[in-house]
Amino acid sequence: MKPPTSVDVARAAGVSQATVSYVLNDSPGARVGDETRERVKEAAARLGYVPHASARALRTGHSGLVLLPLSQARTGRLAQNLLDAMEEALRERGYTLVQYGERRLKGAAAARSWAELRPVAVLAEVDRLTRPAVDLLKSSGVKAVIGLSAERPSPLVPVLMYDHEALGACAAEHLVSRGRTRLAAVVPRERGIDRMGVGRWRGVCRVAPGAERIDLAFSEEEAARFASRTDLPDGLFAYNDEYAMLVISALHDAGVRVPEDIAVVGADDLVIAGLMRPRLTSVRADSTTTPGELIAMIDEIVRGERAAGPGVVLSGYVPRVVVRETA
Repeated sequence: MKPPTSVDVARAAGVSQATVSYVLNDSPGARVGDETRERVKEAAARLGYVPHASARALRTGHSGLVLLPLSQARTGRLAQNLLDAMEEALRERGYTLVQYGERRLKGAAAARSWAELRPVAVLAEVDRLTRPAVDLLKSSGVKAVIGLSAERPSPLVPVLMYDHEALGACAAEHLVSRGRTRLAAVVPRERGIDRMGVGRWRGVCRVAPGAERIDLAFSEEEAARFASRTDLPDGLFAYNDEYAMLVISALHDAGVRVPEDIAVVGADDLVIAGLMRPRLTSVRADSTTTPGELIAMIDEIVRGERAAGPGVVLSGYVPRVVVRETA
């Protein structure tokens, strides 16, 4: 069975094909009465009509697809909430967010895979973008290439910065202010977030030179081995709230008191941080832009109304400590 077309919808609604296009595409300035709009929408729903992507591309000059290559790191609740907000803001502007692809590809090989979908914008982790990759994407018609999770401005593309060293330094400053002198930081032994963990540990070292690096898988067995040590630090930045909860549980089982024997700081300020006992002190990173403001900037880049080249920072984060009971 052939899929219904806009001609079929026009015939069923008793209107012209142009009117169908005006209604279903929400064309600005189109003078179509409410009763006619409802009739067109009802006919389209009854027939199961779906506008063709290529037709939209002809009308707007681009596919409307914003491609977000899948990250190597597992997506936590905080990242998923941000993605949900971005998806809603994109939809309001007529774009479609697509999460796609092989997690480990980078450089030109990744760019060729992404370009096959003809996206209008690509939001990719900055360390996956090389100059050949960026050139390939732009030559294929991608109007905006944005680097994610950048710890510093990029010489290739505009970026969304997330300064992991600043996050670690913020946690360390708080621990030092609490009189802790032997600091350590957890570096997760997980592909994708291990690099972020190293950045946070380096931030701790900026404040407390020589701070211990603790490589830790997310497992009770490894946490228990750490907690059983006789030479525990007296201040620990546990990478994030999930790792902090894992470590605190192991410390409790080993008879180590938090915060009396060891102060612990997490990161992300998840809701559960305030529900556990003792309540978890956590570093919260507040974005300098809202998801809506960020999507508005990307839309302006796509439409050529905003110049955003190498070295430009579109958004960043400001860390602050939410003080509770563990540190």
